[in-house]
Amino acid sequence: MQKIACYIILCLFLGNAAAIAQDTSLLKMLEDSENTAENSHVVTGTFKATQLINMPTVESPGKQSLQFLIMHRFGKLNEGAYELFGLDNASIRFGLDYGFTDRLSAGIGRSSVDKAFDGNVKYKILQQSTGAMPISLSLYELVTHYTQRYTDKPYLNSRFRTSYTSQLLIARKFSRNLSLQLAPSWTHYNLVATKGDMNDIFAISAGGRMKFTKRMSLTAEYNYLLSDPVVSSKIYNSLSLGVDIETGGHVFQLVFTNSNGMIGPYYLTKTNGSWGKGDIFFGFNISRSFNFRK
Repeated sequence: MQKIACYIILCLFLGNAAAIAQDTSLLKMLEDSENTAENSHVVTGTFKATQLINMPTVESPGKQSLQFLIMHRFGKLNEGAYELFGLDNASIRFGLDYGFTDRLSAGIGRSSVDKAFDGNVKYKILQQSTGAMPISLSLYELVTHYTQRYTDKPYLNSRFRTSYTSQLLIARKFSRNLSLQLAPSWTHYNLVATKGDMNDIFAISAGGRMKFTKRMSLTAEYNYLLSDPVVSSKIYNSLSLGVDIETGGHVFQLVFTNSNGMIGPYYLTKTNGSWGKGDIFFGFNISRSFNFRK
Protein backbone atom coordinates (compact mmCIF):
# COMPACT_ATOMS: atom_id res chain seq x y z
CA MET A 1 0.00 0.00 0.00
CA GLN A 2 2.83 2.38 0.82
CA LYS A 3 4.49 1.56 -2.51
CA ILE A 4 1.27 2.39 -4.39
CA ALA A 5 0.92 5.69 -2.50
CA CYS A 6 4.54 6.59 -3.25
CA TYR A 7 4.00 5.76 -6.93
CA ILE A 8 0.90 8.01 -7.12
CA ILE A 9 2.71 10.88 -5.41
CA LEU A 10 5.67 10.48 -7.80
CA CYS A 11 3.37 10.56 -10.87
CA LEU A 12 1.58 13.65 -9.62
CA PHE A 13 4.89 15.38 -8.97
CA LEU A 14 6.28 14.56 -12.42
CA GLY A 15 2.99 15.60 -14.08
CA ASN A 16 2.98 18.94 -12.28
CA ALA A 17 6.62 19.51 -13.18
CA ALA A 18 5.92 18.77 -16.84
CA ALA A 19 2.89 21.09 -16.80
CA ILE A 20 4.93 23.87 -15.19
CA ALA A 21 7.71 23.39 -17.77
CA GLN A 22 5.17 23.45 -20.61
CA ASP A 23 3.50 26.60 -19.24
CA THR A 24 6.91 28.25 -18.88
CA SER A 25 7.81 27.34 -22.49
CA LEU A 26 4.49 28.67 -23.83
CA LEU A 27 4.85 31.84 -21.78
CA LYS A 28 8.36 32.38 -23.16
CA MET A 29 7.12 31.93 -26.74
CA LEU A 30 4.34 34.43 -26.12
CA GLU A 31 6.76 36.96 -24.60
CA ASP A 32 9.17 36.52 -27.56
CA SER A 33 6.29 37.07 -29.97
CA GLU A 34 5.17 40.21 -28.17
CA ASN A 35 8.74 41.56 -28.08
CA THR A 36 9.13 40.97 -31.83
CA ALA A 37 5.86 42.78 -32.53
CA GLU A 38 6.90 45.69 -30.30
CA ASN A 39 10.33 45.96 -31.92
CA SER A 40 8.91 45.71 -35.46
CA HIS A 41 7.94 48.95 -37.21
CA VAL A 42 7.06 49.99 -40.75
CA VAL A 43 9.96 51.35 -42.77
CA THR A 44 9.09 54.73 -44.29
CA GLY A 45 10.77 57.00 -46.84
CA THR A 46 12.11 54.26 -49.11
CA PHE A 47 12.01 56.95 -51.80
CA LYS A 48 11.20 60.63 -51.40
CA ALA A 49 9.03 60.87 -54.51
CA THR A 50 6.44 58.81 -56.37
CA GLN A 51 8.75 58.82 -59.44
CA LEU A 52 12.33 57.58 -59.34
CA ILE A 53 13.01 59.41 -62.62
CA ASN A 54 10.58 58.07 -65.22
CA MET A 55 9.75 54.86 -63.37
CA PRO A 56 7.14 55.00 -60.58
CA THR A 57 8.31 54.02 -57.09
CA VAL A 58 6.53 52.05 -54.36
CA GLU A 59 5.68 55.37 -52.71
CA SER A 60 2.24 56.98 -53.11
CA PRO A 61 0.45 60.01 -51.65
CA GLY A 62 -0.73 59.45 -48.08
CA LYS A 63 -4.38 59.21 -47.13
CA GLN A 64 -6.32 62.32 -48.20
CA SER A 65 -3.22 63.84 -49.81
CA LEU A 66 -3.14 65.31 -53.31
CA GLN A 67 0.12 65.41 -55.25
CA PHE A 68 0.74 67.77 -58.17
CA LEU A 69 3.56 66.57 -60.43
CA ILE A 70 5.33 68.38 -63.28
CA MET A 71 7.69 66.37 -65.51
CA HIS A 72 9.65 68.43 -68.04
CA ARG A 73 12.16 67.37 -70.71
CA PHE A 74 14.09 69.73 -72.99
CA GLY A 75 15.42 68.72 -76.40
CA LYS A 76 18.56 66.67 -77.10
CA LEU A 77 21.92 68.01 -76.00
CA ASN A 78 23.43 67.11 -79.40
CA GLU A 79 21.12 69.59 -81.17
CA GLY A 80 23.93 72.10 -80.74
CA ALA A 81 24.27 75.76 -79.91
CA TYR A 82 21.66 76.90 -82.46
CA GLU A 83 18.96 75.07 -80.43
CA LEU A 84 20.75 76.08 -77.21
CA PHE A 85 21.63 72.41 -76.68
CA GLY A 86 17.98 71.42 -76.61
CA LEU A 87 16.68 74.19 -74.35
CA ASP A 88 14.68 75.73 -77.22
CA ASN A 89 12.49 72.62 -77.39
CA ALA A 90 10.57 70.90 -74.64
CA SER A 91 7.94 68.32 -73.76
CA ILE A 92 5.97 68.27 -70.53
CA ARG A 93 3.61 66.18 -68.44
CA PHE A 94 1.26 67.34 -65.69
CA GLY A 95 -0.12 64.84 -63.19
CA LEU A 96 -2.47 64.75 -60.21
CA ASP A 97 -2.41 61.79 -57.78
CA TYR A 98 -4.70 61.36 -54.77
CA GLY A 99 -4.33 58.97 -51.83
CA PHE A 100 -7.65 57.35 -50.88
CA THR A 101 -5.87 55.37 -48.15
CA ASP A 102 -2.23 55.00 -47.13
CA ARG A 103 -2.08 52.03 -49.51
CA LEU A 104 -4.37 52.98 -52.43
CA SER A 105 -3.95 55.95 -54.76
CA ALA A 106 -5.13 56.95 -58.23
CA GLY A 107 -4.05 59.64 -60.67
CA ILE A 108 -4.47 61.27 -64.05
CA GLY A 109 -2.01 63.01 -66.34
CA ARG A 110 -1.54 64.78 -69.66
CA SER A 111 1.63 64.72 -71.80
CA SER A 112 2.53 66.95 -74.72
CA VAL A 113 4.15 63.95 -76.43
CA ASP A 114 1.41 62.62 -78.75
CA LYS A 115 -1.01 64.75 -76.68
CA ALA A 116 -1.49 61.68 -74.49
CA PHE A 117 -3.80 61.33 -71.50
CA ASP A 118 -3.09 58.73 -68.84
CA GLY A 119 -4.76 57.28 -65.77
CA ASN A 120 -3.17 55.14 -63.09
CA VAL A 121 -3.93 53.15 -59.96
CA LYS A 122 -1.30 52.13 -57.41
CA TYR A 123 -1.84 49.74 -54.52
CA LYS A 124 0.75 48.97 -51.86
CA ILE A 125 0.47 45.21 -51.27
CA LEU A 126 3.32 44.85 -48.76
CA GLN A 127 5.16 47.33 -46.58
CA GLN A 128 8.72 46.76 -45.44
CA SER A 129 9.03 46.45 -41.67
CA THR A 130 11.93 45.59 -39.40
CA GLY A 131 12.02 41.98 -38.27
CA ALA A 132 8.92 41.01 -40.27
CA MET A 133 8.80 42.02 -43.95
CA PRO A 134 12.06 42.56 -45.91
CA ILE A 135 10.54 44.38 -48.92
CA SER A 136 7.82 46.78 -50.03
CA LEU A 137 5.62 45.66 -52.91
CA SER A 138 3.24 47.79 -54.99
CA LEU A 139 1.12 47.07 -58.04
CA TYR A 140 0.95 49.88 -60.62
CA GLU A 141 -1.62 49.89 -63.44
CA LEU A 142 -1.52 52.52 -66.20
CA VAL A 143 -3.83 53.26 -69.16
CA THR A 144 -2.56 55.62 -71.87
CA HIS A 145 -4.57 57.18 -74.69
CA TYR A 146 -3.07 59.57 -77.24
CA THR A 147 -5.09 62.20 -79.09
CA GLN A 148 -2.58 63.48 -81.67
CA ARG A 149 -4.43 64.20 -84.95
CA TYR A 150 -3.40 62.34 -88.11
CA THR A 151 -5.51 63.40 -91.09
CA ASP A 152 -4.00 60.68 -93.28
CA LYS A 153 -4.93 57.92 -90.79
CA PRO A 154 -8.72 58.04 -90.30
CA TYR A 155 -8.73 54.44 -89.02
CA LEU A 156 -6.98 55.54 -85.82
CA ASN A 157 -10.11 55.57 -83.71
CA SER A 158 -10.23 55.54 -79.92
CA ARG A 159 -9.76 51.78 -79.62
CA PHE A 160 -6.52 51.80 -81.60
CA ARG A 161 -5.02 54.71 -79.66
CA THR A 162 -5.00 53.01 -76.26
CA SER A 163 -2.25 51.04 -74.51
CA TYR A 164 -1.95 49.40 -71.11
CA THR A 165 1.02 48.97 -68.76
CA SER A 166 1.29 46.83 -65.62
CA GLN A 167 4.28 47.01 -63.28
CA LEU A 168 5.12 45.14 -60.11
CA LEU A 169 7.27 47.44 -57.98
CA ILE A 170 9.61 45.61 -55.57
CA ALA A 171 11.75 47.81 -53.33
CA ARG A 172 13.92 47.61 -50.25
CA LYS A 173 15.44 50.32 -48.08
CA PHE A 174 18.80 48.84 -47.12
CA SER A 175 19.91 51.74 -44.97
CA ARG A 176 19.14 55.35 -44.25
CA ASN A 177 21.02 56.29 -47.43
CA LEU A 178 20.41 53.44 -49.90
CA SER A 179 17.18 52.19 -51.50
CA LEU A 180 16.83 49.90 -54.54
CA GLN A 181 13.88 48.89 -56.68
CA LEU A 182 13.17 46.18 -59.26
CA ALA A 183 10.13 46.36 -61.56
CA PRO A 184 9.06 43.74 -64.11
CA SER A 185 6.52 45.21 -66.55
CA TRP A 186 4.13 44.30 -69.35
CA THR A 187 2.84 46.74 -71.98
CA HIS A 188 0.05 46.00 -74.46
CA TYR A 189 -0.71 48.05 -77.59
CA ASN A 190 -4.07 47.72 -79.28
CA LEU A 191 -2.39 48.74 -82.56
CA VAL A 192 1.23 48.60 -83.73
CA ALA A 193 2.87 50.18 -86.78
CA THR A 194 3.64 47.00 -88.73
CA LYS A 195 2.80 43.30 -88.61
CA GLY A 196 6.33 42.58 -87.44
CA ASP A 197 5.98 44.75 -84.34
CA MET A 198 4.82 43.24 -81.05
CA ASN A 199 1.54 44.08 -79.34
CA ASP A 200 2.75 42.68 -76.00
CA ILE A 201 6.13 43.84 -74.73
CA PHE A 202 7.90 42.71 -71.56
CA ALA A 203 10.65 44.63 -69.80
CA ILE A 204 12.43 44.68 -66.48
CA SER A 205 13.54 47.86 -64.75
CA ALA A 206 16.04 48.46 -61.98
CA GLY A 207 16.88 51.64 -60.14
CA GLY A 208 18.02 53.13 -56.90
CA ARG A 209 18.57 56.15 -54.72
CA MET A 210 21.74 57.01 -52.82
CA LYS A 211 21.54 59.85 -50.32
CA PHE A 212 24.76 61.87 -50.01
CA THR A 213 23.58 64.84 -47.90
CA LYS A 214 20.63 65.41 -45.60
CA ARG A 215 18.46 66.73 -48.46
CA MET A 216 20.16 65.53 -51.66
CA SER A 217 20.31 62.15 -53.38
CA LEU A 218 21.66 60.55 -56.54
CA THR A 219 19.18 58.46 -58.53
CA ALA A 220 19.52 56.09 -61.47
CA GLU A 221 17.27 53.73 -63.41
CA TYR A 222 17.68 51.32 -66.34
CA ASN A 223 14.86 49.75 -68.31
CA TYR A 224 15.77 46.60 -70.22
CA LEU A 225 13.58 45.21 -73.01
CA LEU A 226 13.43 41.41 -72.91
CA SER A 227 12.97 41.29 -76.70
CA ASP A 228 13.17 43.64 -79.69
CA PRO A 229 9.56 44.87 -79.90
CA VAL A 230 9.77 47.07 -82.99
CA VAL A 231 11.21 46.17 -86.38
CA SER A 232 10.12 49.39 -88.08
CA SER A 233 12.57 51.60 -86.11
CA LYS A 234 15.57 51.36 -83.78
CA ILE A 235 14.58 51.21 -80.10
CA TYR A 236 17.07 51.55 -77.22
CA ASN A 237 16.90 50.65 -73.56
CA SER A 238 16.14 53.68 -71.42
CA LEU A 239 18.91 54.86 -69.07
CA SER A 240 18.31 57.82 -66.76
CA LEU A 241 20.40 59.60 -64.13
CA GLY A 242 19.28 62.29 -61.71
CA VAL A 243 19.76 64.34 -58.59
CA ASP A 244 16.96 64.76 -56.01
CA ILE A 245 16.73 67.89 -53.89
CA GLU A 246 14.24 67.94 -50.99
CA THR A 247 12.90 71.38 -50.12
CA GLY A 248 10.20 71.01 -47.48
CA GLY A 249 6.94 70.07 -49.21
CA HIS A 250 8.65 69.93 -52.62
CA VAL A 251 10.91 67.34 -54.21
CA PHE A 252 12.94 68.79 -57.11
CA GLN A 253 14.63 66.28 -59.44
CA LEU A 254 17.22 67.17 -62.09
CA VAL A 255 17.20 64.55 -64.85
CA PHE A 256 19.39 63.29 -67.71
CA THR A 257 17.81 60.59 -69.87
CA ASN A 258 17.77 59.20 -73.42
CA SER A 259 13.95 58.95 -73.33
CA ASN A 260 11.75 61.89 -74.29
CA GLY A 261 8.55 60.14 -73.12
CA MET A 262 7.74 60.24 -69.41
CA ILE A 263 5.06 57.55 -69.00
CA GLY A 264 5.22 53.78 -69.23
CA PRO A 265 4.71 52.95 -72.93
CA TYR A 266 7.07 55.72 -74.05
CA TYR A 267 10.16 55.27 -71.89
CA LEU A 268 9.78 51.48 -71.79
CA THR A 269 9.11 50.72 -75.47
CA LYS A 270 9.65 53.90 -77.54
CA THR A 271 13.06 55.22 -76.49
CA ASN A 272 14.81 56.15 -79.75
CA GLY A 273 17.69 58.13 -78.24
CA SER A 274 21.21 56.80 -77.70
CA TRP A 275 23.59 57.99 -75.00
CA GLY A 276 26.54 57.14 -77.28
CA LYS A 277 25.23 59.52 -79.96
CA GLY A 278 24.49 62.33 -77.52
CA ASP A 279 20.71 61.86 -77.64
CA ILE A 280 20.40 63.01 -74.05
CA PHE A 281 17.40 64.94 -72.75
CA PHE A 282 17.96 67.24 -69.79
CA GLY A 283 14.93 68.00 -67.66
CA PHE A 284 13.36 68.00 -64.23
CA ASN A 285 10.51 66.65 -62.10
CA ILE A 286 8.78 68.74 -59.43
CA SER A 287 6.24 67.30 -57.00
CA ARG A 288 4.17 69.16 -54.41
CA SER A 289 1.85 67.51 -51.89
CA PHE A 290 -1.28 69.03 -50.33
CA ASN A 291 -2.68 67.34 -47.23
CA PHE A 292 -6.44 67.52 -46.64
CA ARG A 293 -6.37 65.49 -43.42
CA LYS A 294 -6.29 67.29 -40.08
